[in-house]
Amino acid sequence: MKVWIETGKCTGAGLCELIEQRVFVLGEDAISRVRQDGSVRPASPGDPAEVPDSYADRVREASRACPGDCIRFRL
Repeated sequence: MKVWIETGKCTGAGLCELIEQRVFVLGEDAISRVRQDGSVRPASPGDPAEVPDSYADRVREASRACPGDCIRFRL
């Protein structure tokens, strides 16, 4: 599964991290980032993070809950 954040839309609410801590982390600047293989990346559409497909349901839930509508993914 490929995941990225449209950082310009991120409100910093942190719901994504609360829902799926294995994938999302809120940075010190209150912008969400995506974890890949244990490191935190500012993933973008041109360079999305790869996360296990088994996380898909929680990533979808985080995307639906996001007040900024900034979480993007594709299987």
